[in-house]
Amino acid sequence: MTMKSPKKALIVTVSAIATLGLLAGCSNGAKPGDGGSEGGQVELSVVSLIPGTEQAAFDAFNEQVKQFEAANKDIKIKPVEYEWKADTFPALLAGGTLPIVYTIPFTDGQTLIENGQLADITEEVKALPFYDKFNQNVFQAGTDDKGHIFAVPREAYGNGLQYNRDLFKQAGLDPDKPPTTWDEVRAAAKTISEKTGQAGYMQMTQGATGGWQTTVATYAHGGRMQTIDGDKVTATLDNPATKKSLEFLKELRWEDNSMGSNFLYDWGTINKAFASGQIGMFTGGSDLYTALIRENQMDPSHYGITTLPLEGSNAAVLGGGTLSVVNGKATEEQKKAAIKWINFYYLQKYLDKDAAVTDAKTLAAANQAVGTPALPIFDKATLDQSREWIKEYINVPQEAVAPFTSRIFDQPLEIEPTKSTQDIYGILSPVVQAVLTDKNADIDALLKQANSDAQAILNQK
Repeated sequence: MTMKSPKKALIVTVSAIATLGLLAGCSNGAKPGDGGSEGGQVELSVVSLIPGTEQAAFDAFNEQVKQFEAANKDIKIKPVEYEWKADTFPALLAGGTLPIVYTIPFTDGQTLIENGQLADITEEVKALPFYDKFNQNVFQAGTDDKGHIFAVPREAYGNGLQYNRDLFKQAGLDPDKPPTTWDEVRAAAKTISEKTGQAGYMQMTQGATGGWQTTVATYAHGGRMQTIDGDKVTATLDNPATKKSLEFLKELRWEDNSMGSNFLYDWGTINKAFASGQIGMFTGGSDLYTALIRENQMDPSHYGITTLPLEGSNAAVLGGGTLSVVNGKATEEQKKAAIKWINFYYLQKYLDKDAAVTDAKTLAAANQAVGTPALPIFDKATLDQSREWIKEYINVPQEAVAPFTSRIFDQPLEIEPTKSTQDIYGILSPVVQAVLTDKNADIDALLKQANSDAQAILNQK
């Protein structure tokens, strides 16, 4: 693959980022078709926050609902709690219990479009006055091959190296000078483990998350998981970069003993362990601070993030993001109301000074994160302007995220694998588990079988 210049990579591929993550929503309540109109109001069910989130975050969300309803008297918002998970989302989707507005990883966009499970919102989105501010590539994950729009980007991120500044200090490491190479990551992990008794480094392994973060490491070492030539998609899971990333884990686990004793983490459980000081470093999205503080009550002073070490001629940062979508069962009234909500809750904070300040002020008043590292869904200038508007409300420790924000825009960014993404991630997760639990695991054999399994799935598409 020809490498883009860093600046062009940001403008083109960040906008087209396909962002695991991570979080999306679905309902545990009323079915979408039940909303309609009542008393002259359109009832609109929307995702709110993850169950178990601290009350202050719900208070902030509810305040924003009040602000929206005050400006839209004909719409009644019905919040629904949910946490998107790759292993449970398909069943909830099939059960027809998702709310009207929910969010999905970029990687799920094309599958839901092809299955006819999302509402066509082309007319409503193109009517937005700022439609032309989007880099049109941003819609690749949410449009079909005819240009019909089925999703709107909510946020974008780049994967980075998360690290616990407190554990760095306990281990005698400088938290303001995090590792810049994988060798330095390994050395820091060993030191943290020896000096603190905690896992110096860990990787997600369960569900699709193990494959997701293995793909992050593969990209960082210059590899890719598939190639596309016209209609032909070829699996390349057994590439040298993937092997190298798994050998790295094997060395940390079996030679250095720096990965602790729990090897069954998913997105939620690794966040909890990291926030409580049980893990020194792991890879994850740059937007993770919000969840760590909001759902896991991490001490903000303990948080740190830096850019991933990139090694190899084709090395790149795997980007990701979240799409806002409208349930395919939505009525025409609900579709129109849904776009108003998406515009208000997800987009205006990037575009309008008053909206940006109101959003930041509301979150800050509830002690919620303001100023989490993000990549632009419009363009960098728009993102920078929105940050300038809210600078007095930013409460994310900027010195803690500076190692990431000062360098991410100089790193090449690439999208996730676009075909059968979650299936491929799921195939790779048991491989990671095997490497971490079996000292004699044959990485070559494991990857050969995984690649064969992935190709079988791709051949069915």
